[in-house]
Amino acid sequence: MTEHVDWDAQAAAFDDEPDHGLRDLAVRGAWAQRLRGWLPERGCDLLDLGCGTGSLALLAAEQGHRVTGVDLSPAMVERARAKLAGRDAAFLVGDAVAPPVGEQRFDAVLVRHVLWTLPDPGRALRHWRGLLRPGGRLVLVEGVWGTVSPVGIPAERLTALLAPLAERMEVERLSDDPLLWGREVDDERYVVVAGGQVR
Repeated sequence: MTEHVDWDAQAAAFDDEPDHGLRDLAVRGAWAQRLRGWLPERGCDLLDLGCGTGSLALLAAEQGHRVTGVDLSPAMVERARAKLAGRDAAFLVGDAVAPPVGEQRFDAVLVRHVLWTLPDPGRALRHWRGLLRPGGRLVLVEGVWGTVSPVGIPAERLTALLAPLAERMEVERLSDDPLLWGREVDDERYVVVAGGQVR
């Protein structure tokens, strides 16, 4: 994770962003619909890395998935635990690059807006691929934000990093759907769903 962002300090206002808190029913519905397409149809074991306050984890749990969330920020994890109280979900404080899940393996690993912050995204992807059961999938929501000093990871770079790790990859552009973000956006936002056996 990036060292210069104090995620504990961000936790209180984190959900104020439409695509973070998913408080708007239209935004929430748009993300729920996308998740249905990205995750396995039946209830699966899902690892949500950099889970923040647990908004996507909650949608996944509502769809019948068993969620393990990991975030570096204790304040974020505390909010996620409260948001999913009583659901089939567990939240751990830890590094998304090397999550503290021991030998546990998952049917899907979901990571939103984390990979671009990492100094060695290729290493993280290899580790995450190793956390999947055979036939499992990585669901990576990323982008490039800003026009003056853009930050992020372009889809082309991410798919190149994933190429040796996955038999199948699908890139879906997300910039065109203002419902996901609560407004029109003109930067690059996308998801890559990658799976299959390691080559």
